[in-house]
Amino acid sequence: MAIDTLNRIRAFTKKGIKIHLHYFQDHQRCSSQELEKLCESVHVYERKKVTESLSLHTPYFVKCRCSNTLIENLNKDHHPILLEGVHTTGIINEINKNNRRVCVRMHNEESVFFREQARCTISPVKKTYYLAESILSKKYTPTLPKNCMYACVSQEDKDYLKHLGFTDVRFIPAFPSWQEVDSQTGIGNLCLYHGNLSVIENEKSALWLLCNVFNKVRVPFIIAGKNPSKSIQKAAALCQNTCLVSNPSHSEMDDLLQKAHINILPSFNKNFTGTSLKLLHALYKGRHCVTTPDMAYGTGLESACHVGTNANAIASIISQLYYLPFEEEEILLRKKILYSIYNNEQNIDRFINYLW
Repeated sequence: MAIDTLNRIRAFTKKGIKIHLHYFQDHQRCSSQELEKLCESVHVYERKKVTESLSLHTPYFVKCRCSNTLIENLNKDHHPILLEGVHTTGIINEINKNNRRVCVRMHNEESVFFREQARCTISPVKKTYYLAESILSKKYTPTLPKNCMYACVSQEDKDYLKHLGFTDVRFIPAFPSWQEVDSQTGIGNLCLYHGNLSVIENEKSALWLLCNVFNKVRVPFIIAGKNPSKSIQKAAALCQNTCLVSNPSHSEMDDLLQKAHINILPSFNKNFTGTSLKLLHALYKGRHCVTTPDMAYGTGLESACHVGTNANAIASIISQLYYLPFEEEEILLRKKILYSIYNNEQNIDRFINYLW
């Protein structure tokens, strides 16, 4: 959810809020020019080594971000603190909370997320790691302090924390990069699936479409995304009327979204939590959007999508929509939904009102 975080920083800055950013570097040090422009200060930390982060009680993704230096830096002042995800909560009980508010931005329900990652992978090592993280997350999350505010990106995630006994839990949607619906009316000239194809769930969705849907309908299909696997490349080459676009730029992706007549975005995550930014991207920029119940349920976006429960249903919807013009009334529906739920300026005020 790096995009959600960056867009919130931008929204805070527009409101005149000064940000002191503390973050953990994943691998190689990335350029922080934009962050330095947006933030009053930027502090970068290294994750702990694996050998220092193993625990029977705390997930690795939390333990590796427990930094004494970070705690010392945060306790030098009394500014309010916004913690990004469960990942950063390992230090939460060490923070001086006198005269300051602490909010945790919940990106998804981590035990479910890791369980789904385990279900999708075929690597025994990765499967073991994901299952361990899922089990530890399920034990760890209920131990978080109840005297903080938890901001969830979906209503389902909010309900889950309420069920665990957390009292100050709020639904504050993701902060998309798009704030204006820019869909074109009329008829486009292709069907599009897009996503980061190096992510196992997206790879699975692309292969499922190639093997079960695209061969049922004689219309042009494009699969576009980052780092497609050899499996996707082979399947796309064998599928008639299908083209694979590898590693498109942001402008190329926007162009494909606007040229497409139908955006097809299935999800096979049986317990999807959080919000899909690629679904929002398609609704802000594209025409018809076809998806599965797991992708649309609980987002508030159901009425803006055409939902199919299986391959035959999705193929049938594509056949019906491909020659059906996208009308102005559908754009108005999207504006009504998206502008009321995913309004960055309105939603940043909800963080500000709590933190200050």
